[in-house]
Amino acid sequence: MIAARPLNALRRDRRALAGGLAIVVIITAAAIGPVVFGAQTIEMSEVVAERFLAPLARTPDGVLHFLGTDRFGRDLLARLLLGARVSLAVGVFAALASLSVGVVLGAVAGYTGGAVDRAIVAVTDAALAIPRVPFLLLLVALFQPGLPITVAALGLTGWMTVARLIRGEVRSVRTRPFVEAARALGVPPARVLARHVLPHALTPALVAAALGVGNAIMLEAGLSFLGLGVQPPTPSWGNMIAAGRDSLVLAPWVALAPALAVAIVVTAFNLLADALESAIAGEGSRD
Repeated sequence: MIAARPLNALRRDRRALAGGLAIVVIITAAAIGPVVFGAQTIEMSEVVAERFLAPLARTPDGVLHFLGTDRFGRDLLARLLLGARVSLAVGVFAALASLSVGVVLGAVAGYTGGAVDRAIVAVTDAALAIPRVPFLLLLVALFQPGLPITVAALGLTGWMTVARLIRGEVRSVRTRPFVEAARALGVPPARVLARHVLPHALTPALVAAALGVGNAIMLEAGLSFLGLGVQPPTPSWGNMIAAGRDSLVLAPWVALAPALAVAIVVTAFNLLADALESAIAGEGSRD
């Protein structure tokens, strides 16, 4: 696990502070925004009179729209915050799925060695040889597009890097004296792996998980943009960008607002991952 010194370094890192603050603000807004706006995320009242209102414009009844409205007269900020829930959920759950599969396979391969290790490495290398984006397009095209299949597809195609990281760390940790002592005391192999090896091998995987969240959000946006991800009327940042592409000249804010949201969130997770990697590397250089 992360020791005290890397945590202290992480707190002092401006990249971690900036990325963490942006993530907290966006998660908080996504949590309370749809509650505040309520039905404005889906209601369509005066479509002709209220469609494509510019940012900070008011409707005839005096309602202010901070980011304007879309082609159906729906408040863009309200839908952006509701879409944040979907896009962040896809990113987090897909990253957790990749982390879970990668940790299990990497730990088993690194600790067991022999034929099991060679078999898992072969499967991992074969999976890495398959281009991820075309495979994702094929996978989601074969099934009914939607939120569950999007999360499953992203999670099951992103575990390979985590598995290789965990395997390398486990192979290093398993030769340390405290692991040898646990074996000598007759501790079962599964318990040695879970209690003594994995806690010291998980830290690099956290960097990959942070990067994986941003990557999954980007891929979800791309799939939804192509109509193969989260399906309307459920808003996600990807299908909101797709909905605004036909009105880029008339109402560019419809597509630019979710595109900017994707860029901010992905950058925030990348900054956090970079800061975490630097903190870990700094700790490793002192050991």
